[in-house]
Amino acid sequence: MLREENKVTFGNMTPEKTETEEKKDQTRDLIELGNTSVSNPKGNIHCLTIIGQIEGHIVLPPQNKTTKYEHVIPQLVAIEEDNQIDGLLLVLNTVGGDVEAGLAIAEMIASMSKPTVSLILGGGHSIGVPMAVSTKYSFIAPSATMTIHPIRLTGLVIGVPQTYEYFDKMQERVVQFVSRNSNISVEKFRSLMLKTGELANDVGTVLFGEEAVNCGIIDAVGGLREALAKLYELINESKKPNA
Repeated sequence: MLREENKVTFGNMTPEKTETEEKKDQTRDLIELGNTSVSNPKGNIHCLTIIGQIEGHIVLPPQNKTTKYEHVIPQLVAIEEDNQIDGLLLVLNTVGGDVEAGLAIAEMIASMSKPTVSLILGGGHSIGVPMAVSTKYSFIAPSATMTIHPIRLTGLVIGVPQTYEYFDKMQERVVQFVSRNSNISVEKFRSLMLKTGELANDVGTVLFGEEAVNCGIIDAVGGLREALAKLYELINESKKPNA
């Protein structure tokens, strides 16, 4: 007789979970991974949070608040494949982090077929910028900020020669992705990255909520209410026969 934790499943013969087990799984996901699913007559949405520092190829110290890309990527696959989930709400409050990990997450979100909306609360800095614009529509809270700067040697790019040419190509990937997924031009975004005078001993630009919208990076200023309303609107459009 197999113990409860050692049950064996074959193919699709996984035992159905009880309502209590489902609630326990949802609570674990909310506590450990910061995401949850919400059922609503207007559509079922999945809320995914990107907080703290984006952890990539190197494990950060335990006192750091992190979002681990190896947790996020399989979640995105599951969301895309789950017929019961109609849309994704991406909530960001991040200082940035691993460039390649952040770009990988952003590319996956941008390629999703389901309606997606992002909301920046607090900050969407550094590599958080591509992640914020990866959704089909983006919001930023009036008090939230975005820091746009060139890729640095401390930008956690791992496993490649630390050469100027590599960083230049990596930076170009970020520039092209942001301009392709927002309303800002390549030239304007580059000028914000290389601007001097705003950051002490550094180059770059800090944008507050409305400034990010005026620059064309973010679609609109708003909070949770506006983000949810837009997501349900996109879900409704996607369900139309000609969508």
